[in-house]
Amino acid sequence: QVQLVESGGGLVQAGGSLRLSCAASRSMFSINAMGWYRQVPGKQRELVATITSGGRTNYADFVKGRFTISRDNAKNAVYLQMNSLKPEDTAVYYCNWRARRTVWLAEDDYWGQGTQVTVSS
Repeated sequence: QVQLVESGGGLVQAGGSLRLSCAASRSMFSINAMGWYRQVPGKQRELVATITSGGRTNYADFVKGRFTISRDNAKNAVYLQMNSLKPEDTAVYYCNWRARRTVWLAEDDYWGQGTQVTVSS
């Protein structure tokens, strides 16, 4: 069983920064897209940012210019640098990988357990 483990969440004042990290408990045969999503109670999980294996990025409009997603293929890790944080960024942030665990398995979605980000005003 592979687990994605996020870290880097916490409490920060508005205007501050946090850097989230996500790594797998075991190596993967291949990793396609990696991404970050967030969810607040009572609302659906929403896309924050994604990055392909080739490094192409995609951002939700509400984080463009403030957040940066990156990946380290050698370390099998994905990061989210969050700057100029706002109270409305408060949520549980989840990492997601579209990956193949072994050569014999089809591509599948893997999710982390989530990390809380709280931005105070």
